[in-house]
This record gives sequence, C-alpha cells and structure tokens, in this order.
Amino acid sequence: MTHTFDALAKPLAGVKVLELSQIMAGPTCGLMLADLGADVIKVERFPQGDDARRYRREGDSGLPPSFMILNRGKRSVALDVKRPEGRQALMRLVAQSDILTENFRMGVMERLGLGYEVLREVNPALVYTSITGYGRMGPLAARGGFDLILQAFSGLISVTGEDGGDPVKPGVSIADVNAGILAAFGSLAAYIQRLRTGQGQRVDTSLLQASMQQMYWYAAAYFSRGIVPKPAGTAHPLIAPYQVYKCSDGGLAIGGANEVNWGRVAQVLGHPEWLEDPRFNTPDIRLANRRELEVLINDILSSDTRSVWAARFEEAQVPCGPVQTVGEALDHEQTRSVRMVVDVPSPEGGTMRALGAPVLFGGTSYIAERPAPRVGENTAEVLREFGFDAEEVDSLLESGAAHQNHEAVSDLTQAA
Repeated sequence: MTHTFDALAKPLAGVKVLELSQIMAGPTCGLMLADLGADVIKVERFPQGDDARRYRREGDSGLPPSFMILNRGKRSVALDVKRPEGRQALMRLVAQSDILTENFRMGVMERLGLGYEVLREVNPALVYTSITGYGRMGPLAARGGFDLILQAFSGLISVTGEDGGDPVKPGVSIADVNAGILAAFGSLAAYIQRLRTGQGQRVDTSLLQASMQQMYWYAAAYFSRGIVPKPAGTAHPLIAPYQVYKCSDGGLAIGGANEVNWGRVAQVLGHPEWLEDPRFNTPDIRLANRRELEVLINDILSSDTRSVWAARFEEAQVPCGPVQTVGEALDHEQTRSVRMVVDVPSPEGGTMRALGAPVLFGGTSYIAERPAPRVGENTAEVLREFGFDAEEVDSLLESGAAHQNHEAVSDLTQAA
C-alpha cells in the first residue's frame, strides 16, 4: 500500500538541498532528507550523471535498481560546472539553498571554484556537508575513499569472519551507508543551529569515521587492556551464549544475554545442570568457554528444525530469530508493518517496491514519492523555480552549460 502525505506536513518541508554527491554515501544522506520532506536537487554532470547510473546487472532495463532505490524523491539538474556560466548558475542555486552535500576527493570542489570558503560568501547561512574517505585533516586526508578500503583500514574487517578463519568483508556497505546517515545527522544539527544563529557552517564526516564509529566495544577492550579482537563468527565479544547456532535446516540466532535468559536457554535445551557447571556458571567463564558451549548447543539443536526450536525458545521468552535470506526478510509481514518495505512510483510508470525510511513519526513514515530522475530531467523546471527567466534558461541550454532531458519531459507530458 502506498502512503500519501501532505508535503507541507513533513518535518523538512521547505528545506532545499543541493546534492553534489554520487554513488552511495552522499545519496544515502540525500534520500533520508528527501523522505523527511526536503527538496533534494541532484546536481549532475552530463551525459553520464551519477556513476551509479551505470551499475547494472545483466537483465536490468531502464534506470538501474541500485540507482533508483537511493535516488527516489530527488530532482536532477544537469550542469557543466567547469564552464563559467554553468558554475554561475550553480551559485544562484546555492544562494537560495539551505544544505549542500558533496563527496568528492578533498580539493576537487576547491579546484572547481566551489569550495566552502567561496560558497559561504554567496550564502553565509549555507550548511556545507562533505563526505571524504579519510577526513579533511591528517596525513591521509588527500587520499580517495572507498567502502572496502576504509572497512579494511578501520579494523572493521579484522573482526569479521569465522572464529579461527580469515577476516572477511561484511556483506553490506557499512562505511558508505553509515557515512550517509552521519552526514544527514550532522547536516540537521547544523541546520538547527542555523535557525538559532542565522549562520551556516561546514560539516565533515568520512568513511573512516563511519567505519570506526561501529567499533565502540572493540575499542573499549583495546583501550582498557590492550586486547586486539579477532573474528568470532556471529558470536558476541562480551556475552555468551549470544550467536547463531545450527539447527537441522539452518541457522537460529539465540540471545542468552543475561543470567535470566541463560537460565531459560539451559532449560529449553534440557540441561538445567549447566547453570551450576563450573564451565558455564558465570558470564565471564561462559565467555571463556564459548567454543565448548557452542559445540554442545549445536549438537542438541541439530535434532530438529529452526521453526520447532524457535517456538520452544519463544514460549520460554528467550530472544531468538531464524537466519533469513534477504528475500525472506523483505517479504516478511513484520518488515511491511514497520514501513521498511514500501510501494513507490516507478520511473517507468506504476509502482515498485523500495526500502522505506527507518524512522517513524507518530507511528507513520514519510516517504518521498517522486521516482528517481533521469539525468537532467528537472533542469529547466528547477532553474525557473530559482528565478531564471526563459531567456536565461534557453541560453544555458543552448551553450551546453546545462542539459534538459527532453525524453523525460515527454514522458511526464504523456503521463499527465
């Protein structure tokens, strides 16, 4: 079911965001702001636009699904900012905008004449949010950043993988996605401060910071006792039993996170004597003997299926959950209930499924319902809204400093 809301009721209604970002980290920030009602204007080069527009699997048609899922709710303006007239057009957009996001390698925006010090002269109230690889200071600041590389550099990969095995990369782009979340968080904090002071500011985050922010408990172990953690599969670094165990037909995550739940786990498994067993009778001893406990639990669980064991643990009020495939998780009724799978308009017409906003307001989520744009789909429309007259728009288009996707305009006309 598609949820439609009054645009003016959304928390960020009226906030104008210029997204000079591409691929994943910056667009994640923009998506979160768009879902909350901000007018996110994606400023792209042409003809290729955001590099993610070319991330296709065999069989994909139209806009790539990976691009559409991160760029719905946005409008696309295609400008050649290397041309003086294109750069000046962007300056006019900047003068009337609230937030600008960019995720270029450090120094690129400055070489284009679009660094913070330049743009703050145009708009002192501008919140200028940058996502870099390693941060804007320090010996590695000039390096470019990629999710895989920063997950490795931050130590995150070193603690991921099976106990005793080689480290592996997590299956998701943690650095990119978390950097986008942090950029949105920082942008809104700076915007709130601007409402009080009238002044904008630069906001910086990086893939390094986004990766290392995940390491709280590992950092605590290292800072307090010099412990260098190793991969431990799905096990927890501080408590046991708290990991995925093996039933006859797949994995089941079980959380014996405290003494009450540990007692319930032992009862369900038919071994109440474990509560007094010197190998398992205190939390620190259970953690030290986690591998031995894992073998014992797996041996018992292998006698039946995930659903059977899950029912037993749930009846005993033990936290548990099956290891689902991505498809099983996305198709689950609970996922729909919390609005994490929603129906949104497709650029090809009709609707498509997408991930929803991960925050509810009064039990309801706000969803940006505009489909992901083609490159330059909204160039003329946006320029007119920002005060360019017809002659100025035509001049920019004719000079090649701006591009309007006429196919998109035709599609919209036919749809109307």
